[in-house]
Order: sequence, then C-alpha cells, then structure tokens
Amino acid sequence: MALWGNRELVYDFSTVTVDLAAGTITGSGTTFTDAAVGISTGNVITVGAGATGGYAVVKTIDSDTQISVATTDFLIGNSSGVTYSISEEPLYSLGDSVYRAPESKTVGYSTSPVTTAVYGVDATEVGVANTATGDARKYAPAHSGWVGITTYVDASGELRVKTEVLVAGGISNDAEDTVYPDA
Repeated sequence: MALWGNRELVYDFSTVTVDLAAGTITGSGTTFTDAAVGISTGNVITVGAGATGGYAVVKTIDSDTQISVATTDFLIGNSSGVTYSISEEPLYSLGDSVYRAPESKTVGYSTSPVTTAVYGVDATEVGVANTATGDARKYAPAHSGWVGITTYVDASGELRVKTEVLVAGGISNDAEDTVYPDA
C-alpha cells in the first residue's frame, strides 16, 4: 500500500451507503472490482459532498458493490445514498487535525466557516492560478502535487487562503474542480 499516488480521481460512480458497525461502504450500481476502474488497497474514499460523511482508507475490495475500510475513525456516521469519490491522496492527511472532515466547519475564533481540503494540483493548474487575478490568485500554490487549502473570511471581510504543498510532484488523471481550473 503506497502512502500516496498521483490520481486525484480514481472512481466516483453512483452513490454509497456507510455501515460503521460493519466497517463497510456499499455502492449502488458500482463496479469496484473492475480492473479498468483501478481501485486498490490504500485509496482514500471521501463520503458526501465536502466530506460531510468523512474519509476512509480502502482495506479490501470485497465485491463490485462493497468495500471494507481500514478504520471508521475518520467517518462521521452511518449514511445512505450519498455521493463519494475515491482518490490517491496522502493517507496521513486524514489524521491531520487541519484537514479533518467535514471540509467546512467553524473552528477556533472564526465566526464564519473555515474550509479545508486536499487537492491534486497539476502543473497546468499551477500556471493558471499564478496568472489569475483577484481572489483566484490567492489559491496559487508553490508547486504542483497534493496541496492542502484552508480558506476563511477574516473579521474585516477579507478572504484568506492558505496553501500548503503536502507532497510535491506530478498529478495525473486530474479531477476537474472549480478551485483549480485548467484554463
């Protein structure tokens, strides 16, 4: 099991149900065992939009519709019919208190939501971010790779963005997102 890979999106088809007691995630109409899909032990599954259901690490792929997870410690609760995605993001970011699920929360002295997430950022997206203007420029990371982002609005109404390159390197099979557009 690798500590991280270079694919931001391995698979995200249909919806899943989380069973904390069993330590399983069951998909609806999924093909988890399909070799072409490429899911493997150690991949990270993000449950719910904005990780509202938390994160887990794939322990085994039991069938086309069921995955067993290594631990339920980073899952928020049982859920049914929720969206998900599977990636190769760094495993250690799951236990990092900064990037703990859900991705949007109110913490510390903040009265507005603080959003934290880990993105796979390729070289093209770094270039686009570095030439952007306004708030979009604030997202420019120092390097391509796995990038942790923390955003919040400060007391004077200013958007603050903190970027941290967790693993420098090339990202392939980039999932298109609005935070790091390709153009």
